[in-house]
Amino acid sequence: MTDPVVYRSRVRIERVKGPLRRAYLPAKDDAVHFGVHSEVAAHYGVDPHIHAPNATTLDYLVAAAAG
Repeated sequence: MTDPVVYRSRVRIERVKGPLRRAYLPAKDDAVHFGVHSEVAAHYGVDPHIHAPNATTLDYLVAAAAG
């Protein structure tokens, strides 16, 4: 019987500070930065002058599903 698992994603996430996280993804040399921006930052009370805006994980999820 063969192993039913065809692919296992190897992703590593690091919390940097506040909402900023780094994701290390397969086939990508540089880390991807996740954070918050606009309405999401306002919802969580994140000051954009302290934490620079970055795409959210939701942004990436929507982009992946739409692609």
